[in-house]
Amino acid sequence: MAAAVRCPLPAAYCLLLSACCLLLATCTTYVPVAGGDNFAYIYGKGAAAIRLQARVYHASESRSVIWFKLRTRDLLYRSDAGGPFRARVVLKYEAYPTIAGGTLLDSASTFVKDASDDPKEDKDLIGSMEMRRNDQRSFTLRVTARDLNRDTETTVFIPVERGEPGHRQGFLPLSERGIPLFDDHVPAGMRVRVLCEQYAGRTLLAERLEAPRKLPAPVFAAAGEMPTMQVDSTYTVTVGTDGSFPFTADSSGLHYFRTDTAAAAGYTLFTFNSTYPTVRTAPDMVPPLRYITSLQEWDKMLTADDTRREVEKFWTDAAGDRDRARAAIDAYYGRVESANRWFTSWTEGWRTDRGLVHIIFGTPSTIHKNGTGEVWIYGEETNLMSLSFTFDKRQGPFSDNDLTLRRDPNFKGAWYRNVEAWRNGRVFQN
Repeated sequence: MAAAVRCPLPAAYCLLLSACCLLLATCTTYVPVAGGDNFAYIYGKGAAAIRLQARVYHASESRSVIWFKLRTRDLLYRSDAGGPFRARVVLKYEAYPTIAGGTLLDSASTFVKDASDDPKEDKDLIGSMEMRRNDQRSFTLRVTARDLNRDTETTVFIPVERGEPGHRQGFLPLSERGIPLFDDHVPAGMRVRVLCEQYAGRTLLAERLEAPRKLPAPVFAAAGEMPTMQVDSTYTVTVGTDGSFPFTADSSGLHYFRTDTAAAAGYTLFTFNSTYPTVRTAPDMVPPLRYITSLQEWDKMLTADDTRREVEKFWTDAAGDRDRARAAIDAYYGRVESANRWFTSWTEGWRTDRGLVHIIFGTPSTIHKNGTGEVWIYGEETNLMSLSFTFDKRQGPFSDNDLTLRRDPNFKGAWYRNVEAWRNGRVFQN
């Protein structure tokens, strides 16, 4: 184990390990995932023992890297003989043919050790480890972080696509300080660098597309067709000799990068408003309310001279008093923000089918995942009165996080019961 040394990055530490390099960065959002058959932890059902994010980057056709992020606050730091507090974590990956498992294709692990004078420090611990690619098959990666001091662990699952040129996993967004980002949506105005070493010195074609604004239909109605994506403008970017190019999103939309117009695969950066995925302004609060308001109520809020006051009036009238209204507002927009973090695809997470169900019904009791989609169950699995929503993965060039709901007229009663609960100021959770 190598000793910790100072890193030239401002306000950061760098631990040089035999298999991974760790950077201490500021806190950002995360997506906790638990292993096993019930994947409800993926979307916040209960507390993850260790908050873990991970993503795969194909640096070349034969070399891939797993980047991961931990929170120091989740780890147990122990001190021996009055020395600094130390955390010990084992990072392990396992490659399987599908998320359901099968024959183990490959595995490796590395030991992460961090030292701190403050055991309650809350920072991000970001690191990487090499992943062997003996062939170009697609598979599912199971990445596990185990805290040896506390004997707890958390697992994330990553679908790894073939390493052919142009695929989205051949791109890695970095902050201005060179720290990897763990999702592909960035606030408007944020400056990033996109690492794509396979294309060093090349010129890439970029297209800006307007994100569709259409809302998903209720769970009991016909879904309608997939909105058509319109190209707003085209431009080019030149990848430097270091294998990266700068990017600043000066307007919202989808920015799609490809090697040329004939390429079937590409990489998309999603840009929404400057505060996304959070909801911080009154105009941002109105659109998600369409799920529980009439068209007349919604239009009144959209056109009000004082939008915030109109939104607060809606919730106060619904809840009956300001305290209950405040609780309902916190719950509703908390779900909007979590939908943005988990379900963003070619549009904001709250506008997707999973976002719709998550906001109205909450986090399901049970989630089953397979290679083609997810099943969300509210209530006991064996109870005929339980609700079960099935989401199918929809293939597209812009995102691998796009799932569409199998709508059913039988959901109508449950939908209106939950909507009415929200309209009465009750935080409804099955």
